[in-house]
Amino acid sequence: MEPASTSTGGVPRMFAVIRALAEVQAEGGRVTQLARAVGLTQGTTHRLLQSLVAEGMAEQDERSKLYRLSTEFFALAAKAGNPGDLRSLCRPALLRLSASLGDSIFLLVRSGFDAICLDRSEGPFPIRSFTGDIGGRVALGVGQGALSILAFLPEAEREEVIRFNLSRVREYGVYDEVYLRTEIERVRQTGYAARNTGLLEGMAGVGVPVLDREGRAVAALSVGTISARLNEDRLPTVVELLKREAAAIGPRIHPFDATLRRPAQSLAGQQPEQRLVPGGVPASPN
Repeated sequence: MEPASTSTGGVPRMFAVIRALAEVQAEGGRVTQLARAVGLTQGTTHRLLQSLVAEGMAEQDERSKLYRLSTEFFALAAKAGNPGDLRSLCRPALLRLSASLGDSIFLLVRSGFDAICLDRSEGPFPIRSFTGDIGGRVALGVGQGALSILAFLPEAEREEVIRFNLSRVREYGVYDEVYLRTEIERVRQTGYAARNTGLLEGMAGVGVPVLDREGRAVAALSVGTISARLNEDRLPTVVELLKREAAAIGPRIHPFDATLRRPAQSLAGQQPEQRLVPGGVPASPN
């Protein structure tokens, strides 16, 4: 019998265990706990965990027997998780924006049907967001940054994402297809997405796409704040600063970076990752 860590069927199971470990990274996880989380037997889960330990991707505490992802895993993720060195390219912009505006600034990139938080900079008024910390994700169309990316995808890709994500965005209770398409058209006309009342009361956000030289969205800059700080008088200033920084970044993106410029292709067969917003935690529509 082929080992679970190398067989074709073992690959999805391995990644399921990695994701489960990520959810319990702070406190660590026991085999029984992780087995329940991924829906596998304890024996199979234990073999997968031991394979990760053998490869240096996970570690087990000798006393508590708890498993965690290893430092080497995060070092590898950090090396691979900066497409086109985009994080380094955008970092100064995030710092300038958070210093100028006094709010939290997010850098989002597309990943299939989702947007992932690649970086963030906290202002004096830090808040929580739908994407959470760096590495968090949200469905394209939910939140102002993810909406601005969706709006500026090529039409065929945009339509496919809308069809696939519609049931996901409906879960937030304020979206339907007509509303989503209306918002997308508004973003395309104005160049930004904004809500001064977020999906959770009191939260607000603005997002602008970072466009390449072909006008295709490769990322988004967004502001997350409280609604009182995003009134009609302040909104134009916030939008202007975001657009200025996004316009400066776009021409500096490597024109042949395949990780940021994926050609239009069918996304059929992909499964979006679900991210639950913890109950009671304020989340801004970034």
